[in-house]
Amino acid sequence: MPSFDSVLAAYQELPTRVHSLMLSTVNGEGAPQASYAPYVMDDDYRLYIFTSGLSAHTQNLQNTGLAGVLLIEDEAEAGQVFARQRITYDCRAQLLPRGTADWETVADRFEQRFGEIIAMLRSLEDFQIFCLSPQSGRFVMGFGAAYAVDAQNLSQLVGPPQTGPDNSSGQ
Repeated sequence: MPSFDSVLAAYQELPTRVHSLMLSTVNGEGAPQASYAPYVMDDDYRLYIFTSGLSAHTQNLQNTGLAGVLLIEDEAEAGQVFARQRITYDCRAQLLPRGTADWETVADRFEQRFGEIIAMLRSLEDFQIFCLSPQSGRFVMGFGAAYAVDAQNLSQLVGPPQTGPDNSSGQ
């Protein structure tokens, strides 16, 4: 079993290793829809996504204000595909108003992380930025090592490992 300090370091490092998140939303009829989006994260672990107003997940986020997020280790980097490191967050979603200082600051961060494609996306009026604020979360280090995210301080985990289906099956 890895030390708690090494688990915490892995949790804090995973968002720097992956550049896109898996996004779960629900449409107006209650049907789940899965998607993905490149993201940036701030120091408070809020995630920001730059999405097209034409996409189903943008409409779902606007209608419900809720999202499930999965950050997951790349299969090629994982020692065991059944035990990939991953973080799940249950989030509240809020649209950042275009033309505000916050919108510009986040768009600049996207440009720093993803390059010149963002200049083009910024010019498209249908592209919007959502802030996804985690309300709860879970980090799975591998088999038998799942930890709750501290809802009061999202940079921290609550130990010891939790037991249950998420641990034994690797899901």
